[in-house]
Amino acid sequence: MTAAQKPVPKPVPRPLPMPVGEPGLPRAVRIWEVGPRDGLQNEATVVPTPVKAAFVSRLLDAGLPVVEATSFVHPRWVPQLADAEALMTDLLAELQEEAVGLPVLVPNEKGLDRALALGLRHVAVFGSATETFARRNLNRGLAEQWAMFAPVVGRARDAGVAVRGYLSMCFGDPWEGPVPVDQVVSAGLRLLELGVDELSLGDTIGVGTPGHVSALVRAFQRAGVGPERLALHFHDTYGQGLANVLAGLRAGVTTFDASAGGLGGCPYAASATGNLATEDLVWMLTGLGIEHGVDLDRLVATSAWMAGHLGRPSPSAVVRALAAPGEGGDG
Repeated sequence: MTAAQKPVPKPVPRPLPMPVGEPGLPRAVRIWEVGPRDGLQNEATVVPTPVKAAFVSRLLDAGLPVVEATSFVHPRWVPQLADAEALMTDLLAELQEEAVGLPVLVPNEKGLDRALALGLRHVAVFGSATETFARRNLNRGLAEQWAMFAPVVGRARDAGVAVRGYLSMCFGDPWEGPVPVDQVVSAGLRLLELGVDELSLGDTIGVGTPGHVSALVRAFQRAGVGPERLALHFHDTYGQGLANVLAGLRAGVTTFDASAGGLGGCPYAASATGNLATEDLVWMLTGLGIEHGVDLDRLVATSAWMAGHLGRPSPSAVVRALAAPGEGGDG
């Protein structure tokens, strides 16, 4: 048989997990993508505005239902996001009505003013469950922070703008150690009482474990807050992110924050390494037969592309496994 007569081998299909469901888990979940904001804010590299705009657009094209675009924080505190107005202006021109609904973080009334001036319709505020982090991140104490958030949430709601509430240090604090569950519930209830539509519970330094996650969600349920009003935001510092998501799923939570390529951390907590990678979350959800609406191929390509701009490999295990050779900033 000549070389020309030899059969052409069929391409090897890309590996995907075999869907095997688990009784009692949600049928579908919503992934809240935080890579452009929470991911890039902690990167040493300042990404050019056009690249950020392309990043957001590519994430939306990959099927992510919510993409948090940026933060209207003072550039002195987070210089990586100093171009918030320019970025949102570019996205509004490109995406039009779709960009209007992209969430942005607003730490105070000045940040809200900037978001409203652009016509944006979805904002988020960021509180702390601990005293030390509140003072380091917000320059206010645990009890004092609510007075700063109240006019932001109130004015946003009066303007018909959706408001999300983030609560950080819900599982452990690098200065105070383990955070009592009742303390987290008390702080979360304060944000909900102010009028936020949804409460995202953050494991800022990644110390949470599945039993802790289950206990926290149950404690909120006892306080009258069902899992439909909660989101979970995990960092993968100790490799517990996916196990914690599974615990959240079993407790009935259906919204999970994640960052494309595992980007990010927290600029005010040195031990907070990257967020849970969106690709790793999508892989697990696919294996559980849970609907998520994300095109994994497009998402992997986007994260590998961004890793190239950052000049380093992606932390995501799934991106490393599936990205084409030469992608992902590894040469």
